[in-house]
Amino acid sequence: MNAPRIEGGRGLPMRAGAVAAVALLLTAVGAAFDVRRALLAYHTAFTFWVGIAVAALILLGVFHATKARWPVVVRRVLEVIPTTSVLFVVLFVPIALGAGRLFPWLEPQRLDADLRHLAEHRAPYLNLPFFLVRAAVYFAAWVIVSHLLWRWSVRQDREKGVALTAWQRRLGTGVLPLLALTISFAAIDWQESLDLHHSSTIFGVYYFAGSFLSAVAVLILALYALRREELFRMLNADHWHSLGKLLLAFTAFWAYIAFSQYMLIWIANLPAEVPFFAHRTQGPWGAVAVVLAVFHFVVPFFLLLSRDLKRDPRRLAAVAAWQLALHYVDVYFTMMPASQAAPAPHWTDLTALVGIGAAAVAFAARRLRREAAVPVGDPYLEDSLRYQPQ
Repeated sequence: MNAPRIEGGRGLPMRAGAVAAVALLLTAVGAAFDVRRALLAYHTAFTFWVGIAVAALILLGVFHATKARWPVVVRRVLEVIPTTSVLFVVLFVPIALGAGRLFPWLEPQRLDADLRHLAEHRAPYLNLPFFLVRAAVYFAAWVIVSHLLWRWSVRQDREKGVALTAWQRRLGTGVLPLLALTISFAAIDWQESLDLHHSSTIFGVYYFAGSFLSAVAVLILALYALRREELFRMLNADHWHSLGKLLLAFTAFWAYIAFSQYMLIWIANLPAEVPFFAHRTQGPWGAVAVVLAVFHFVVPFFLLLSRDLKRDPRRLAAVAAWQLALHYVDVYFTMMPASQAAPAPHWTDLTALVGIGAAAVAFAARRLRREAAVPVGDPYLEDSLRYQPQ
C-alpha cells in the first residue's frame, strides 16, 4: 500500500518549539526570584512527562511481546512518543545541577534529628554520585531501546519482510523487565526521595500505573489530533474501542494500586511511613486526595463503561484529556512538600508543564513528519486495518 504521511500541521514543530522556549525561559525567570520553588515546579513537570514517554515504550513492548496485530495501524504514532527520551536527557540537566535544593538527603545537617537519622541510614543509596549514575543507566536504557525499535520499524517500511518484525518482537519482549525496573527506581529516586518519610514498597508500581494510563491517553489524543489525516480514516470504531478499554483498565489499575499503597501504610502504622499520608489526608491536601479519588477514578471509570463512548473518538479523546490532566494533579500531589499546610500553586508550575510538554511535542512531531504515518512494511498491517474483534 502507499505510505500515508502527515500532511497538515507543517508549522507545528516550530510553533511548539517557540512555545517551549518562551515557557522554559519564564520558568528560568521564576528561578531568579525563588530558585527552589521554580526547580520543584520544573522537576514535577519533568517527572510527569518523562513517565509518559517511558510508559509508552512499555506499552509498545507489550504490543510486541503479545504479537498483537490490531494496534499495528497506530504503532508509528506510539513509537515516536518514547523517542523523546533523548530530549529528556538534556531536560534533566537543571535537576542534576539543582539537586541540592530539591532533595533533603543531600544536606542532612539541616534536617531535624529524625529525618537526619533516615538520611544517614540511606546514604549508601541516596548520595549524589550514585544518584547520577542511576539516572544515566535509566536514560541509556530508554534511549537505546526506543531508538532501536523506531529505527527497525522505519527501516521495515523500505525492506518489508518479517525479519525486522521478529527483531522488534524479541527486543520488545526481552526489555520489559528492564523497563519495569528502571521506571520503578526512577520513581523512587525522583519522587519518593523528595520526602524521607515517604516509604512505600509499591510506589514504583503506582508511578507506572499513572504514567501508563496517561501514555494511553496521549496516544488517543495524538490520534484524534490527526483526525484530518489519512491515518485517522484508517481507524475503525473497533480500534477506538480497544484503546478505550485500555484506558478503562488502567483507570481501575491506578485506583487499585493507590488504595493498596494507602492501605498497607495505614495497617503497618510505622512512624517512618505514616507522616507522608497523614499530611495528605487532612485539610486542603485531603480535599485534593478526594478530588483524585472521585475525578481520577470514579467518574472516568463509569464514563468508560459506556461502549458507545469508547467507540466515539471525540468523547473518548475528551475523557483521555481529563485523565491526563488529573495525572498531573496526582504527580503534583505526591511531589509537593507535605510540610505546607495547603497546596500552594505557583505560576512556574504552569510554565514548566507547558514548556517541557511543548518541547516533547515539537521533537515528536518533527520526527513523525519525516516518516510514513503507519508502518507500511509490517506484514500484519492489513490484518490491523481489517480489525474486528470476535
